[in-house]
Amino acid sequence: MVVAHQRASTPYHPIWGPVQACRTGYSTDTEVRHQGSSGGGISALLIHLLQTGQIDFAAHIAVSNEDPLRNELQLSANREDVIRGAGSRYAPAAPLARLGELIQSGKRYAFVGKPCDVAALRQYLRQRPEHQASFPFLLSFMCAGTPSLKGTHQVIRKLGFQPQEVVKFRYRGDGWPGMAKAETQDGRSAEMDYASSWGTVLNQHLQFRCKICPDGTGEFADVVCADAWYGKDGYPDFAERDGRSLILSRTPKGEALVQAAAKAQAIVMSDLPVDDLAQMQPYQLNRKTMVLGRAIATKLRLGQAPKYAHLGLIKASTQARPIEWLRNAAGTYRRAKGEIA
Repeated sequence: MVVAHQRASTPYHPIWGPVQACRTGYSTDTEVRHQGSSGGGISALLIHLLQTGQIDFAAHIAVSNEDPLRNELQLSANREDVIRGAGSRYAPAAPLARLGELIQSGKRYAFVGKPCDVAALRQYLRQRPEHQASFPFLLSFMCAGTPSLKGTHQVIRKLGFQPQEVVKFRYRGDGWPGMAKAETQDGRSAEMDYASSWGTVLNQHLQFRCKICPDGTGEFADVVCADAWYGKDGYPDFAERDGRSLILSRTPKGEALVQAAAKAQAIVMSDLPVDDLAQMQPYQLNRKTMVLGRAIATKLRLGQAPKYAHLGLIKASTQARPIEWLRNAAGTYRRAKGEIA
C-alpha cells in the first residue's frame, strides 16, 4: 500500500500537511485540562462528541487493566471514561487490533490514534467506504515516535524501582507537561520531569520505523492536537504551567467539530499563524525536512522502504540544510543494517 493523500481542496503545507485552521486552546473543564496532555484538547473534543450524541464511543488507548506498563484499547462512553484514559502513553499500542469488532458492533466511534494508525484507518475506509459510518471522526496527535517498552523500564529503574514492583505508572499529565510517576504496591512513589524522562531516556528507544515515518503530525486526521510549547530561540520550554494545546483542523468536518466545541464552550481557542508552528514543534519541522533522505537511504540499504505520495517530501527537503540532509541520510544508511522497516 502507498501512503498518500487524495487530492483535496484543503490547502497543503509541505511541512504541516492539510491545514483548514491553526489555533491554540484548552479545555474549559479544569480537570480535563489538568489530567490530559497539553491543554486537554483531544479529551475535550471527545467529551463534546459524546455529550452531543454524535458518537456512541470514543475509541482510544489507555493503560491496561492487567498491566500498568502496557496499553490497551479503551471504549469511552462518558466524560469519566475519557478522563481515565487521558494523557500520553509512550509505549507500543495497537488501537486497530479490534477493528473488525468495532465495525461489526454497528456503533459510531471517534477514533484516536497515532498518525500511522489514523493513516492506516483512513486508507482502509477509502477502500471500504461502506464502513465509514462506523468512524465519523478521526483524531490524532503529533508523534515523535514510539519508544519500546525497554524505555519505560529504564525510566522506572532511574526512579529507583524494578518494573515488577510498579502497580501504577504515568508518563506525564496531572499538569503540563507533567511528571513521569511510578507507584509501588507498598506505597512508595517517585517522579521525574518531562525533560528528563522523554528527553534523556524514552527518546533513545524509538523504533527504527518511526525514524523513517514522514507523518509525525497526523496529516490524515480530521483534527490533530499537540503541545503548544512556549519557548524562545527555537527550543521549547518544558517548565510546568497551565496546559495549552495546539489544535489543527485538517478537514472541513474537523473544522466544523472544533467550531462547534468552541461554540458550546467546551474549549477556548486563539488563532495561531501556521508559521509559528516551527518554534512550537521544531522536532516535527526537522523530521519532515529530513525524512526523504532517510527513506532513500533505507531503500538503498535494505532494498525496500515504505512508499509515500502527495506528502510534499521533495518540497520539504528543500527547506533543509544540504549538509544536515546528507548526514541524516548517511546515518540512516548505517543504522538500517539488520532493521526491518
